[in-house]
Amino acid sequence: MASLITAAVVVPLSAAARPEIPAPLPAALPKPTAANLEGIYAANRANASAAARMAAAHGDTHRAAADRELAASSRHLLAFDGRGDGTATEVFGDLAHADHVAVLVPGSDTSLDTYPRFRATAEALRRQLTRTAPRGTGTAVVAWLGYRTPDTISTTVLTADRADEAAPHLRAFIRRLHGVVGRDTTVSLVCHSYGTVVCARAASHLDIDDLALVGSPGTGADTAADLHTPARVWAARGKDDWVAEVPHVRTDLFGVTVGFGTDPLSPAYGARVFAAGEGGHSDYFSPGSVSLSNLARIVLGDTAEVTRA
Repeated sequence: MASLITAAVVVPLSAAARPEIPAPLPAALPKPTAANLEGIYAANRANASAAARMAAAHGDTHRAAADRELAASSRHLLAFDGRGDGTATEVFGDLAHADHVAVLVPGSDTSLDTYPRFRATAEALRRQLTRTAPRGTGTAVVAWLGYRTPDTISTTVLTADRADEAAPHLRAFIRRLHGVVGRDTTVSLVCHSYGTVVCARAASHLDIDDLALVGSPGTGADTAADLHTPARVWAARGKDDWVAEVPHVRTDLFGVTVGFGTDPLSPAYGARVFAAGEGGHSDYFSPGSVSLSNLARIVLGDTAEVTRA
């Protein structure tokens, strides 16, 4: 833990010197409903297009290209903000008619500049759901990049500060989501890496059916019961995931609480531990993987079919 803190303090970050990327204010939109989704998607695409033009004028060709991709006519953006590192919420599938919805929450180093890899995880889960759902069952996946994620090499990744900032936004989003989907629609939260800390911070105020924690460094809670959620709490870690080497401690250093405590895979935590196969930290959504198959079963409510670790 001490070495991680030292590295975070002394290793220079190129991103720290990057000028602020100009972008328009987020589009002013009504509360989403099943009836107005297409209009919301269109307004956010227009905002992303404007952001692309501003980024290009600023000389940031990489961000301009990322914004242009998000502005494509095929994209379904529930939210978009191109300022700074940027945030976006994208829908895969027919959200208004879905029987089962999965919301993905990413971990560190996720921004509009790295968004394609996060999008790829959502697409992989959506394809798996489509393949395995019973005929006539509607599914949708939502990629929620709704917070400033920490850098992997930084002090922020060792504390819950960014998660505390993010939690109210995640709660608000889940409330809005329920205004779109039907009352009988199940909602599962699938959280990766530092995203598990975000989900844990928000859990007690979320109306969800399942909470899946993958590649978690800990959640800041000693037990699943401390999350105060009626949702089923699941946890998994691939055998080659480096996060297994992260010390599962929580301590005060120089007046700052660092670390996230109990390993969610430990019996003491009390989560439902499921198999994730041999994969590493970035492999939970790899096509054909054990972890992806089990995540789809969790989202679809096929809990008896989930293979245990």
